[in-house]
Amino acid sequence: MPSASAIRSQIEAALAQRIPAALTPRPRIIRPVAPTGVVELDAVLDGGLPLGAISELVGPECSGRTSVALSFVAQMTGSGNVCAWVDVCDGLDPESGAAVGVDLKRLLWVRCGTARRPAQPGTEAAFRLPQKYLAPPPIKKGLHGGGFGPHPRTEGKGLSAAIGNFLRPEQLASRCGEPQPRPKLERETIAQVSPEPALKVNERKQAEKPWSRIERALHATDLLLQAGGFAAIVLDMAGLAPAYVSRVPMATWFRYRAAAERTQSAFVLLTQYPCAKSSAELLLRLVNGEPRCDEPTMFTGMKHHVTVERQRFAQAQSNVVSIRKPPRPERGAAWQTQPASTGMR
Repeated sequence: MPSASAIRSQIEAALAQRIPAALTPRPRIIRPVAPTGVVELDAVLDGGLPLGAISELVGPECSGRTSVALSFVAQMTGSGNVCAWVDVCDGLDPESGAAVGVDLKRLLWVRCGTARRPAQPGTEAAFRLPQKYLAPPPIKKGLHGGGFGPHPRTEGKGLSAAIGNFLRPEQLASRCGEPQPRPKLERETIAQVSPEPALKVNERKQAEKPWSRIERALHATDLLLQAGGFAAIVLDMAGLAPAYVSRVPMATWFRYRAAAERTQSAFVLLTQYPCAKSSAELLLRLVNGEPRCDEPTMFTGMKHHVTVERQRFAQAQSNVVSIRKPPRPERGAAWQTQPASTGMR
């Protein structure tokens, strides 16, 4: 009977192509880092965000997560690298990115929150049914029809014209028993509607739903990671509610982590709720920024604070490994930002 080690070697050899080292824990890897451009944050992270891994920036609105991501992209594009920004909610401002030093010529902006428009103007109105085939709008009650009906004086003027048409001589001369000639009605035809405009309308309606935008963003991110060539990829899902972001399967983040490790690209995820879980190597939580008013009547900037909640395989301070697990102190950083209108201070 073969030993346990021999069986283990056979299993790992059979699964080497699909699952490398299936029964062996992954070795501890100290990944290279890239600076974010925020000196206080780089000092806490021992150099910056890791390359070939997922870094998750979590925080509410006005917490500084987009500012950190733009500063990181500015550092990467300034070094001659190409980056990508997958914008789910169409919230990226290119002017703000250029103000912090982002080279827009080296940034691929993927907008997933915009709806497709018809190629030719007036295409949507070409396949609408006439108004007489639609249900009439409900009558609004209130003074003069809720503000939408005609004035009673106008209705009184039209009453005399209606009675005059009813008492015309040809109408009085006709008898009830005689057959009345029926006017010949022309047959109305509705043009055949091609299915292409209807598909465009459905696509525009689907574009308004958050989950459809998330699916397009995930598909675009998957293509960018598999293609390679991008030093940093930012997936901006900060404008979506946590109820939609939490629906992304865990297998998606695991696949992104494997692809980022293979291409050695820094994957940055911006959300309001941590959703990557164990697939993220770095988790930074930001809180609402505090406004700074150094002068009584002038807004001079914001003060941000970040806490490192999870950081795997950080650089050890000493080569001596203790038997007991040391307590993990809370690490954080604070920095200040100022708008361009305040100038140099």
